[in-house]
Amino acid sequence: MSGSSIQVALSSASVYPLNVHDAFSVAHDLGYDGVEVLVTGNQISQDPNQLMDLAERYSQPIMAIHAPTLLLTQQVWGSAWNKIEMSAAMAAEVGCTTVVAHPPFRWQGTYATAFAQGIERIMDDYGVQICVENMYPWRARGREAKMYLPHWNPIPEPYEHVTWDFSHSAIADMDSAAAFRELGTRLRHVHLCDGADNGKDEHLVPGRGTQPVAEGLQFLRDTDWDGAVAVEVSTRKAKGAGEREEWLAETLDFARRHLHRDPVNRDDSTAYAI
Repeated sequence: MSGSSIQVALSSASVYPLNVHDAFSVAHDLGYDGVEVLVTGNQISQDPNQLMDLAERYSQPIMAIHAPTLLLTQQVWGSAWNKIEMSAAMAAEVGCTTVVAHPPFRWQGTYATAFAQGIERIMDDYGVQICVENMYPWRARGREAKMYLPHWNPIPEPYEHVTWDFSHSAIADMDSAAAFRELGTRLRHVHLCDGADNGKDEHLVPGRGTQPVAEGLQFLRDTDWDGAVAVEVSTRKAKGAGEREEWLAETLDFARRHLHRDPVNRDDSTAYAI
């Protein structure tokens, strides 16, 4: 087992409604290892040259690009395939290998039906890993609405790489620690947060919800996992910058405590096996 630490990035989504520039600044001030950039309508988030300038200015490498595949970013970068391809191209240009993408919506036609094959081609073309994120069932009048094709759960799908989000797992009533074990080496990226079993996508500070977040991180620590953890905590309800930074510092401390590897003192008999 390597003694190297698992790196912890700050997602630019964590500083919303501030922008990606603020994410680099906050990540630097709090001691994060890098930044995950969520591509939005903000011009800087779409410009690899400006992103590289920020990475150099704040000594915060770009560790992942989150493609604009959210409902709220449907107008960014045009067609669904263009969103994925431009995200992959930008990731390659800024020097990171991870692209996060949501599974397709049912109404997205051939993009949805050919998604698994299409992302394989784009990964080969650009030399990146497209990590499909777990989502959750949408419910209307007590019934599940079929929003995603083929499904919101990436585990049984033929995706080579997966991103796991604890808040989404909470809504889906899934055990993230069990999912980590089942995914094995397909798990390449983690969105660190927490969630409660109340049907809301809250992206809580770890430890404030019901997910086995500590157990999940310890599993990563105790295996040869070499992906990255990106903090994606909602700070929209924070009362000013001071509380926002307190929450993000608390989350970073939580991550470091549970991801810390000590190859000399750690009892390997407690390690989990993939």
